[in-house]
Amino acid sequence: MNARALARSPVASVVYVAAAWLVLVPLFKVQPRYLPPLPVVLADGLSVWPDLVAGFWRTLVETVLGFLAGVVLGVGFGIAFSASRIMERAFLPIFVALQTVPVIAFGAIVVIWFGNTIMAKVVIALYLAFFPIAVNTLRGLELADPQRIALMKSFGASHLQLFLKLALPTALPNILIGMKLAVALSLAGAIVGEWFGDTVGLGVMLLQALYFEQIPRVWVLIIACGAMGTLLYGALVLLERRFVWWRTD
Repeated sequence: MNARALARSPVASVVYVAAAWLVLVPLFKVQPRYLPPLPVVLADGLSVWPDLVAGFWRTLVETVLGFLAGVVLGVGFGIAFSASRIMERAFLPIFVALQTVPVIAFGAIVVIWFGNTIMAKVVIALYLAFFPIAVNTLRGLELADPQRIALMKSFGASHLQLFLKLALPTALPNILIGMKLAVALSLAGAIVGEWFGDTVGLGVMLLQALYFEQIPRVWVLIIACGAMGTLLYGALVLLERRFVWWRTD
């Protein structure tokens, strides 16, 4: 990687932000209640490092499980909606209405059903991840070229062959867009789910820090959540570049 590419890399962006934080906060005498100095935030993070690692791992597991479940159900319903307009007209408005329900209200019901377990957090993450994947799957499948469909049918292609060789490859870029939206929503759902009661997780630590007004700790957790979201999003970008390199017009 040459110097110009390195300067445009995400790592360079993190370095720029950290340098600006390190220099500008003391320079402009920003009050700690708004933005604590970077060394104070780092020191606070090191002081709770074991708890931070445990919380990071727990929230990551909840996020990934909820996201994967959202992918399976979202892609499945998107395919079903594409195959049956009756199902689309019957169920898609219900899913749209469910998305207007505040996640706090939905989370309360889920916790009543499943208790304060990891399953409750996974279900809340699934709830937020499902819809964008389902909608983008449906819209992606609708992009299949009718002329290509007619051509393949003229050569005797079955419905399964049309789906696997034309419709699904056409839809995959859109599905990846939905997945990249969903992974951030899954993280938000897992964190909110932890607010209803748990002992481990970034959401638990964040709620405690807010309660005790530990401003540096809040920023530590903001950074941790941002790092997790960036890693998950970056993994999807790498997946897209490796396996879904084509684009649809």
